[in-house]
Amino acid sequence: MTGAELPRVGFFTDTSLCIGCKACEVACKEWNGVPEDGLDFLGMSMDNTGGLGADTWRHVAFVEQRVQVQDAAEGLRWLMSSDVCKHCTHAACLEVCPTGALFRTEFGTVVVQEDVCNGCGYCVPACPFGVLDRREDDGRVWKCTLCYDRLRGDQEPACAKACPTDSIQFGPLEDLRAHAEQRLEVLHERGEASARLYLEGPDDGIGGAGAFFLLLDEPEVYGLPPDPVDATHHLGETWLATAGAALAMVAGVAGALLWGRR
Repeated sequence: MTGAELPRVGFFTDTSLCIGCKACEVACKEWNGVPEDGLDFLGMSMDNTGGLGADTWRHVAFVEQRVQVQDAAEGLRWLMSSDVCKHCTHAACLEVCPTGALFRTEFGTVVVQEDVCNGCGYCVPACPFGVLDRREDDGRVWKCTLCYDRLRGDQEPACAKACPTDSIQFGPLEDLRAHAEQRLEVLHERGEASARLYLEGPDDGIGGAGAFFLLLDEPEVYGLPPDPVDATHHLGETWLATAGAALAMVAGVAGALLWGRR
């Protein structure tokens, strides 16, 4: 089977199954040799990392939420979700990289080649999810590779392998999307009216993602942008339009000068 024939693979994270054990974070660090990113509690429950970064390729968010229960009393529930690079279809980071350090693999994932990255940082603000970050000690960018080395060895990524509840599921994206739709129906039938899929299809601003989620509330509750956009996707069209406008302006000025000479 050639690279062109390989199905695109990725992650489906079902947050309704996440128990916040952080086994995914640990497995990611151990397999990929990701440095320790501190054990400082941030006043955010048990979350000691705070978000994705060069030294945090998997981040388990803990969201403490007040909810109404019987007799109008307030209760407390925890929303937990393991976040990761989305491996976007329209990947702005890849588009702006001047060295070719970022590339798309035969599995449809986006990977940084650390021996090519020069630390320019152009990709950091380009990412609509704030995933990309430069490591302090060497200035280069690091992020989730979806365990590219394991995929090439016909193994699932370390985080999915370690997840004890199958909250993180790995496989061909088409299969995962079909499963996600079924899971969403089950939750709705159970009364979870606010459950929704996030980044499951190609009609969003990034053309679809290689990592999508089942959430129990609005994306913003989990610190995710509601409408992510690849600002570079229409850059070519913008440049063409700008060039056309510039040529029209030059033609107009030239015409005015010729008319003035008459």
